[in-house]
Amino acid sequence: MKVSHRIETLTDGGSDGWDIYRKARALKSQGVDVTELTIGEHDRRTERDILDAMHASALGGHTGYATLPGTDALRDAVAARVQSRTGVPTTRDNVVIVPGGQAGLLAAHLAACDPGDTALFIDPYYATYPGTIRATGAIARTVPAHAGRGFQPDPADLAGPAQNARSLLINSPNNPTGVVYGRETLDGIARACRDNDLWLISDEVYDTQIWQGTHLSPRQLPDMAERTLVIGSLSKSHAMTGSRLGWIVGPETAISPLVNLVTHTTYGVPGFIQDAGVYALEQGQPLEDRISEPFRRRHADTLARLARQGVATVPSTASMYVMADIRPTGLSGETFAHLLLDTHRIAVMPGESFGQAAAGHIRIALTVPDDRLKTALDTLAAFHLSLIETAA
Repeated sequence: MKVSHRIETLTDGGSDGWDIYRKARALKSQGVDVTELTIGEHDRRTERDILDAMHASALGGHTGYATLPGTDALRDAVAARVQSRTGVPTTRDNVVIVPGGQAGLLAAHLAACDPGDTALFIDPYYATYPGTIRATGAIARTVPAHAGRGFQPDPADLAGPAQNARSLLINSPNNPTGVVYGRETLDGIARACRDNDLWLISDEVYDTQIWQGTHLSPRQLPDMAERTLVIGSLSKSHAMTGSRLGWIVGPETAISPLVNLVTHTTYGVPGFIQDAGVYALEQGQPLEDRISEPFRRRHADTLARLARQGVATVPSTASMYVMADIRPTGLSGETFAHLLLDTHRIAVMPGESFGQAAAGHIRIALTVPDDRLKTALDTLAAFHLSLIETAA
C-alpha cells in the first residue's frame, strides 16, 4: 500500500534540513562526545516551581480530557500577556490553545488556505515551514530576504507574489538569522497583505529574546488585527519546550472555526500542563528575563569572539542563535557543517537547512554552557581559517 501523495511530498523530494542534527544524535548514542549547537533547546530545564505546579495539578485530578479550546484561565492569561505587550485589545475569545507553536503553524495555515492556494513565506525560514504548508495542500512559495539587506524582507519583492497568494508567513524575531523586522519592513508587509487580501501568519515565539530594540507585532498595525494570526508558545520564553504548550491569537472569525479544527485533530492540551502554563505566565517578566539572560550574554560574546577571529556574522539583535558567513571558505554551509562534525565533533546547522537565501552560512545555537560554547567557537574559527588558507 502507498501512503498519500501529500505525506510523500512534504519535503518536496529533498532533505528536510535535519540531517546534521540526526547525524550528531547518532554519534552521541554511540558514546561520542559531540558539542551540539543545532536545535534551540535550552541547556537549563523547566523551572522546578513550574514542574511543581504541573505535578500538583495532575495529583489534583486535572488529568481528564482537556477543556477546548483551552482552559479559561490559560486563555485569559495569554490574552492578558498579549494585550499588555502590544496594546491591542485581546480577550479569551481571540485565543485558542494548541500543542506547541508547530501545531499552531499547521492549524493557522489550515484556517487561512484551501488546497491549491499559494502560501508565501520568507526565506531564510525555520526548517519546518515548507513542509507545514504542503501538509495543508497549499502551494509553498518563498520570498527571499537577502543578506545584502541584513535579511530584512524587501516589501517590493512581495508585490508580485502577493497578487496570487492567500497567506504570508513571517517570523520576527527571526530564526535562523536573529534579525528583528523593523517598522518600515513591517509596514510594507502589512500593506501587501491589505492590498492583496492576504492572511498574515506571524510566528512570534522568540519575542522574549530581543537584545537590542523592540519587538513589533504586525497585529498592532492599522487594520491588521482582523487579518493576522499570531503564533506564540512557552517553549522559548519559559524553557518549556517539551510541554508542547502554545497558542494562536487572532480575530474571533478565525478563532471560532479553529476551535472546531483542534476538536477534530489534537483534542486539546493536557489540563495539568495548561495549569502549569498559567502558573508560568503569572510569574511575569522576572521569570522571562531569567530564562533569556544566558542567551543575551552568549549572543554578545559570540558576535565579539567570532569577529576577533575573522568570522563574519549576520548582524542580529535577537534569539538564541548566531549565523556565520562561511562563504570565504568556498564551501556550502552543508559541506562545512559535515566537515566540522566529522573532524571536530561540533554540530551546527547548515544555512541551506533554512532556505537558499541562507546558503553559505551556518547557524550556531547558543545552547551549551558558556565554557563549552567558547571552546567550540574558538575551534570553529580556527577550522574556518584553515579552510580559507587551504583554498588560497
